[in-house]
Amino acid sequence: MAKVLGMGNALVDIITRIDNDDILNSFGLPKGSMTLVDLDTSNFIHAETTGMTKSRASGGSAANTIHGLAHLGVQTGFVGSVGNDDMGRFFKKDLKVNKIDPILFRSMNETGKAIALISKDTERTFATYLGAAVDLSAEDITHDIFDGYDYFYVEGYLVQDPKMFEKALRLASQAGLIICLDLASYNIVAEYADFFRAVISNYVNLLFANDEEIRAFTGKSPEEGAKEAKELCDLVVIKLGAEGSFCVCEEGMIRTGVRPSKPIDTTGAGDLFASGFIYGHMNGMNPDLCGKMGSILAGRVIEVIGAKMEESHWEILRREIQSLED
Repeated sequence: MAKVLGMGNALVDIITRIDNDDILNSFGLPKGSMTLVDLDTSNFIHAETTGMTKSRASGGSAANTIHGLAHLGVQTGFVGSVGNDDMGRFFKKDLKVNKIDPILFRSMNETGKAIALISKDTERTFATYLGAAVDLSAEDITHDIFDGYDYFYVEGYLVQDPKMFEKALRLASQAGLIICLDLASYNIVAEYADFFRAVISNYVNLLFANDEEIRAFTGKSPEEGAKEAKELCDLVVIKLGAEGSFCVCEEGMIRTGVRPSKPIDTTGAGDLFASGFIYGHMNGMNPDLCGKMGSILAGRVIEVIGAKMEESHWEILRREIQSLED
């Protein structure tokens, strides 16, 4: 089976369920966005939400996707940067426990934290302190990192270091890897749209985005925007939340519905959708089956708090995925 290397911001997610959305306004956080904050602001938000239900897990968009693939039996690795602290050790241990090869660089800064504020309607809003994650540099990225891998999955949040981001894509492309990019939060996409357009055209095979991100990228509706983006790469996959997903490929536009579920937290839904889609793609499935595999994983993860699931859930999911393969 093909091997998948992921690269992204190595973050520890602090999942926090909020009582009402007024607190988002008080923090100046647009609902549903990922907003970068400094360490003082991160600590302030963490303190102001004391007493609310919280849990901790290793996170970051690409890391979540790689976790999903690892639980489907795929050999995986993850590239990121963490601090020399308890959070960094927690992150590395979590990768190893889940049979993910850790390729982690150490920084003098604290390990990054993503405070995920979960609204009652299950929408999540992130206040992210990147910390050590942002210290992953172009000098860290070398040819040997990509040896033995067949797919490279990278999150668009890394675009804030364009030099490092472009080098990673270039070396992965030179090594012959199939490159998958998830566009990241709509506000970041809008800021770096021209740069994204260039690197997608030069390096990317599979592009993932949600409806807001593809609008920010192209200024068009999800359908028209996906068609435009398809001119830059091989396959464009648009995630529409409760409305399912669709992809634009050589066969045209293929729509996929959602898996019936009872959502309580949408954290990780898009990341796990990508896990399922890529798993199908690497096993030679058609885009329709890839989308269905993504929907199975996304539909299950929104029934739990956070982006990680117990092994009992994964046993059921592997059987569901297997039934589609058969």
